[in-house]
Amino acid sequence: MNPPPDSLAVPLRASPARDLSVSAVVAGLVAVLVSFGGTAVLMVQAGHAAGLDAARIGSWLGSICLALGLGGLALSLRSRMPVVLAWSTPGAALLVTALAGVPFDQAVGAFVLASAVTLACGLFGWIDPIMRRVPPEIASAMLAGVLLDFGLKIFTRLDDQPALVLAMCAAYLLGKRWAPRYAVLAVMAAGLAVAGATGQLRLDGVDWRLTEFVWTTPVFTWQAAISIGVPIFVVALASQNLPGLAILQASGYRPPASRLVAATGALGLLAAPFGAHSVTLGAIVAAICTGPEAHPEPARRYIAAATYGLVYVLLSVVAGAVAVFFQALPPALIAALAGLALLGAILGGMTGAMANPQRREAALITLLATASGFSAWGIGSAFWGLAAGLVAHAALEYKRA
Repeated sequence: MNPPPDSLAVPLRASPARDLSVSAVVAGLVAVLVSFGGTAVLMVQAGHAAGLDAARIGSWLGSICLALGLGGLALSLRSRMPVVLAWSTPGAALLVTALAGVPFDQAVGAFVLASAVTLACGLFGWIDPIMRRVPPEIASAMLAGVLLDFGLKIFTRLDDQPALVLAMCAAYLLGKRWAPRYAVLAVMAAGLAVAGATGQLRLDGVDWRLTEFVWTTPVFTWQAAISIGVPIFVVALASQNLPGLAILQASGYRPPASRLVAATGALGLLAAPFGAHSVTLGAIVAAICTGPEAHPEPARRYIAAATYGLVYVLLSVVAGAVAVFFQALPPALIAALAGLALLGAILGGMTGAMANPQRREAALITLLATASGFSAWGIGSAFWGLAAGLVAHAALEYKRA
């Protein structure tokens, strides 16, 4: 078995064509389906919250797809490691509420700021010191608080469309039991089937078009920076980048952590003016491409990540059509799909928040403050939840002389 590479400057052993395998290609395709199906709906919801038209929502989707596709493809082929880049699903969920009432050019300014800080952290080695100051329980609690409302909407939508929502819930449970990787796709298929059978799909007026990459000149304000930029940076770093690095390490690779995080920041910086909120390392989908299912030899699993990147480049061309398609879906279908797709993230956030008995109270305060939706001075609840948790953590764990 060839040992996995440990650097982004590994000499090329052979052409990628010689490392090509069906299992790796299939693993890459599955990773795309799982990641795109669960996140695109959140992006559309966030775009609606910001009052964006179909072209700008498509640009948002397309720019992220292009950035993570090209970036992941290049990094994987050069390093011969399965480097999987992703869009921040928790970040997209956060924006559904955080973008309400915020001019989009100011939001783009916050996106630019978050990516610039990520780039700086990677270039100057600030990742570990920053994360040491934010206890993982507090970061997990903020994540759970941001996502909690999406899980609750699964059940609040039962009054509107009981047959649709119950069918999707059944598909989720059966999928998790028999084919966990395809559970979200099963939910989507069930929802579309029920909606189609009941005449709820309004596809006649859908204008199928290729992606239009729309430039938005960033405008920087301190309100948007604090209410959008800071939470996106923290959530992306805590819930995507660090877990993504941990998955690579657990699979036997030795990734250059700072350089990979810097690459995500640089890609996000380039894509932000076209609407991209962040580009991160993949976490859950990375496990699909780094495991033995992709290939028995770790040194040949990079083909799975390269396939993933190539497919995302192709998806960037039609991302606008996908966004328009989701606009034609029933609201109950979108809400249930988003909630079910995020159950794992909610569970992970709550589990991490309550993992340490000594920090459970501070984590609970963070979760409640974040989930409350409280805002002040134009700053959203994600920041205030993080601040409340850090204050509680400092007060409860202060060491008296």
